[in-house]
Amino acid sequence: MRCVLGAWRWLAQALAGAAAGLLQPGGAEVMAASLLSLTSPGAGSAAARGMPNSLHDAVAAQLRDLIFAGVLAPGSFIDEVALCERLAISRTPLREALKVLTVEGLVRHEPRRGCFVNQVTEQDLDEIFPVIALLEGRCAFEAARNATDADLAALELLHARLNAHAQAGQITDYYAVNFAIHEAIITLAANRWLAGVISDLRKILKLARLQQLHAPGRLEQSLAEHMAVFAALKAHDAEGAEAAMLTHLTRQREALRQLARQHTSRISVVSTEHQHGGAST
Repeated sequence: MRCVLGAWRWLAQALAGAAAGLLQPGGAEVMAASLLSLTSPGAGSAAARGMPNSLHDAVAAQLRDLIFAGVLAPGSFIDEVALCERLAISRTPLREALKVLTVEGLVRHEPRRGCFVNQVTEQDLDEIFPVIALLEGRCAFEAARNATDADLAALELLHARLNAHAQAGQITDYYAVNFAIHEAIITLAANRWLAGVISDLRKILKLARLQQLHAPGRLEQSLAEHMAVFAALKAHDAEGAEAAMLTHLTRQREALRQLARQHTSRISVVSTEHQHGGAST
């Protein structure tokens, strides 16, 4: 709970500071840039874990990076001896970090066998996407009611960047701005409980290393969906924003199904019944 509260306080303070910049020349541009940097993946991770940092917090962050980068592959055994050597640490902080990742669902512990990186199955995605769509939909609902003119000015610039990256076919840059927009909406919702649960679910989804924007036509569709959400936010249409966000995330799952049919998926297709303590929690 402390880590969720720490993350929320950090984001709220960051947004307030960025908003204050609107009083300066070019303030909207400054605020948009601040939101983009502050909500980039990994930004504010120290605050999200709570201060002061402990050694096992730092180790947990390193393990997450190794997992998300695919260095520790889904389903792979976590060799504690090798990791201790690699990270130059003792077994105690490593084991404490593994407990943290187990609670997050990134790792599972099997008695008398050790720890393994969890695998995300198609069933997990089918179960998680409806939940996160509902949660982010509610964030959009609250954001539409809470957004100030300053907030909307910053979001306007982020959506302009999103459009530019889409037109140029720059998927990596599009992902970064897309993430910043989602995080900004969650922040504007001002609901730390929603923020915490969404953050936890995203960690599980990140295990799958999803690339839904590579589905044919998905980049253009995603942009249109984002603009629909933004239009509702500008109109302070809470129900419209919620519905548009639900549509956006539901179509993400549909795009992933399309990719899975066309290519060899990097997602485990093993039934979750055969996993011990799988990711769909």
